[in-house]
Amino acid sequence: MKMTPEFQKAQSNMQPGVITSDGFLGDETRPIVEIITADEERMAHLGIEFEEAAARMRELLDKGRKGLGEPTTVDGNWIVKVDEARGFLASPFEDGIFRKVNAVVQKKDLPEEQLLVSELSLHLFEKYHFCQGKGSPFRLEPEKIKRVLDL
Repeated sequence: MKMTPEFQKAQSNMQPGVITSDGFLGDETRPIVEIITADEERMAHLGIEFEEAAARMRELLDKGRKGLGEPTTVDGNWIVKVDEARGFLASPFEDGIFRKVNAVVQKKDLPEEQLLVSELSLHLFEKYHFCQGKGSPFRLEPEKIKRVLDL
């Protein structure tokens, strides 16, 4: 994958303070195409399809919304708490704006581990396979995805 002008602009938009105070890269200094490639390889090694993981996250986010901000048990396996704040966040790829909706997903038999999913992080995961940089608050770590989503 090449670092096209679209990816260069997105990486610039991902810096702390541009769209969010923390940015999207965490502690990473690598170009985002290298981060994406490494995460794609890790997901493949773990046997996880991006489409399947994204569909499960979207389903949990949607079902968790029914709890109106309270923890909700979904399909007997997950506890999901969805919070919504006023306003919107723009995609660093400049391809949409997203509501400030965050879901904390916890597998019932794995209470010590949680997955934090936002509408924007889910979009970046689905469309660009961008899990965010290591150290980012909304990083979708492949190993955690496998454990928490039961994939």
